[in-house]
Amino acid sequence: MIYLSTLFLSLFITITAIPVLNRFANKLRILDIPDERKIHDRPMPRSGGIAIFLGVIVAAMLWIPKEGFFKGYLIGSAIIVFFGLMDDLKGITYKVKFAGQIIAAFVVVLYGGVLVKDLGSLLPDNYLIPNWLAVPFTVLIIVGVTNAINLSDGLDGLAGGITLLSFCCIGLLAYLILDGNIMITLISISFIGALFGFLRFNTYPATLFMGDTGSNFLGFSAITLSIALTQGNTPLDRLLPLIILGFPVLDAVSVMHERLAKGVSPFKADKNHFHHKLMGLGFFHTEAVFLIYVIQACLIISAFFLRFHSEWLLLISYIIFSSLILAVFHLADITKWKLRRFDIVDLVIKGHLRELKGKSLVISFFFTIIYIGIPVLLLFTCLVPKTIPIHFSILSAVFLVLILLTWFFKRVWMQGVLMLVLYTIIPFVTYFSINNPFSWMQQDLARLDNIFFVILVFSVVMTLKLTKRQQGFKATTMDFLILFVALVIPYIGGAHIHDRNLGLVVARTIALYFGYEVLMGEVRSKLGILTVSTLATLGLVIVRGLIA
Repeated sequence: MIYLSTLFLSLFITITAIPVLNRFANKLRILDIPDERKIHDRPMPRSGGIAIFLGVIVAAMLWIPKEGFFKGYLIGSAIIVFFGLMDDLKGITYKVKFAGQIIAAFVVVLYGGVLVKDLGSLLPDNYLIPNWLAVPFTVLIIVGVTNAINLSDGLDGLAGGITLLSFCCIGLLAYLILDGNIMITLISISFIGALFGFLRFNTYPATLFMGDTGSNFLGFSAITLSIALTQGNTPLDRLLPLIILGFPVLDAVSVMHERLAKGVSPFKADKNHFHHKLMGLGFFHTEAVFLIYVIQACLIISAFFLRFHSEWLLLISYIIFSSLILAVFHLADITKWKLRRFDIVDLVIKGHLRELKGKSLVISFFFTIIYIGIPVLLLFTCLVPKTIPIHFSILSAVFLVLILLTWFFKRVWMQGVLMLVLYTIIPFVTYFSINNPFSWMQQDLARLDNIFFVILVFSVVMTLKLTKRQQGFKATTMDFLILFVALVIPYIGGAHIHDRNLGLVVARTIALYFGYEVLMGEVRSKLGILTVSTLATLGLVIVRGLIA
């Protein structure tokens, strides 16, 4: 339960912090201004990185002792965030930026004990690198990867998605291999929650950016945790960080090489990154991001299955992977290849969707299903657990009072308050219902519940596709990340994970989140029915907790 609590706490903190920080960003002019190198066409607030930092640190600090590695990591992260914030606020030279990264790296190395000394079978007879060489070597790795993630932040959702997948792999390995290493696992889960919250606003079309604060913090944390995971007394392959973070590293090395080959500064910004090249080949913004997500997902799955193999095998595999990526881009460049789009997609598939959108009866049918079905499903879910903890009932009572006060005194806040309440109670009610159900919730009834759930999910998707509204919740590349975390991660670790229902809990929770997001986007200010159903859900939780 501690893992789910951490996940949703970091998600909640990030989501609630972003609107507040955005106001400050606009007032203080912490904005990303468009230029010829950038994709966006209007100033964007760069406050996402601070929200991620708050979500991660607050959620992790609740459970992790402030000593040793974690204390060094906290201090190093604070330094990284400070210099990143200065860069977002006023702009600093690359020399000052490097100085901050080097200081943070030395802190986590000397104070946190993060040190690359063991390269496994790459060195003879289990030879360990001496400290005088290991310290600068580790600092170089940390600074290099931090900048690689920083450079990958070029499209909406790109850096956030890449690192989210990386933290999934790091957290899973820490949980499974290091006897449930709670420190690395909880920090990784905090990042997963915070990044999901951030990507809610950063996925194309983005409404905010993470800035250098966020990208540097993500890069610094990903490489620090992956080194801590694979060094010391562990059976894991010492080169796993190269696979987990290999794509942005390859991108950075490739770009630096191209700049030096042209005789320009390696720190001079350009549009030669892999994501720029994909768009140059004719892929849309979202398609380029999606392709990179898929490549990164393949890499972390490979890292999981190769975790106990020889370092030589991982090194050779990474060299082959890098060569293939570079060869594909080089071949496309010399042949002037461009993506050709098929008329059948635009004329047949999209044409039928446009035709269905014009039929209000169809959208009304699917919307009615989710408008009634989702609140009913949540109410039913509250009936399934054998018991509901009294402290959760007390929290529900607080939420019930909050909704009533908002309804009578500040109704304009009602949508935000409802989402706050629903985002908080849904994961816990879902967890209780799946892990401790009444005996009557068996076989036929459980099968009917699953069928009803699938119908609701399908109706949500159809409503999303057929709605005529220009605003509101839309299907995005973030859907791939959600499905990957909910389905693939529990599957590859399923034989080892003690809580076998974690994937189902996450999948149901996210589906209900989606459903309520779509409902809110469709009903807008007409929140009467949703308010009443939420109050009924809270009332049921309160009663069940009191009579348990």
